[in-house]
Amino acid sequence: MVIKSEEITNFPFEQEFIDGKIRRVFNIDVDSEELKWHQDLKDRKVTVVEGGGWEFQIEDCLPTKLEDAKQFYIPKLVWHRVIKGNRPLVVEIEEIES
Repeated sequence: MVIKSEEITNFPFEQEFIDGKIRRVFNIDVDSEELKWHQDLKDRKVTVVEGGGWEFQIEDCLPTKLEDAKQFYIPKLVWHRVIKGNRPLVVEIEEIES
């Protein structure tokens, strides 16, 4: 099942659910202004499938490169964002129940 970004309150990505994971694709034509600081309601483990020069930033920290196969953890309610790269960004997200 694929959910287009327009169908979920104008998020800047396309999303599908595969084997209990969320797969998101941020296309290169996304406007950087759409990549807003936000918080998630659940802890998440994120795996970068394709990084394409994108970066990830947690509030009060410097951005880090999103390289292919990199994994990282985002605690719930922590402010964070992605910073646009030069190719599409593809990530897989596992939500962790607390």
